[in-house]
Amino acid sequence: MTRELSDSDKQQLLLIAREAVVNYVANGIVSETQAPAANLNERGGCFVCIKKDGNLRGCIGNFISDKPLFQLVQEMAVSAATRDPRFYPMKTEDLADFSLEISILSPLVKINSCDEIKIGTHGIYLEKNFCRGVLLPQVATEQGWDRNTFLSQTCIKAGLRANDWEEGADIYVFSAQVFG
Repeated sequence: MTRELSDSDKQQLLLIAREAVVNYVANGIVSETQAPAANLNERGGCFVCIKKDGNLRGCIGNFISDKPLFQLVQEMAVSAATRDPRFYPMKTEDLADFSLEISILSPLVKINSCDEIKIGTHGIYLEKNFCRGVLLPQVATEQGWDRNTFLSQTCIKAGLRANDWEEGADIYVFSAQVFG
């Protein structure tokens, strides 16, 4: 997705994500959603994060998709609710009060120097050997991290040592339109 979403587009995606979570958790189905605005039929990546009482409850995404954005949001919302290995699958009692945050992603760009990472603008996708990890742009600002801490935490998320970013890692940046 290359252009900025309108407020209406964002609200529509949030509604699609919420309905997908509620329908799947309550009934085990994902309802068929009609194709919305043309903007939401473009191909692109997204992450959907679920929070409960301000705490992360699930977050799953994809950088690329052959599906329209609105369908990817729907799929990632269900996955965040039921397939994030860090949390148990949501149950009907969890539906009473949860919030959603959607991040619509720019394409990944490989960087040559960590100095290119801008805190508050970039997320990090890091690969080394067969390990990979990603942290969204808002994580560093929410946690008050500097660039080195952001890189170290991305390594830890990938299952690497905190300083493994310093040598032999492929590092990519991306930006995101974040709303909830």
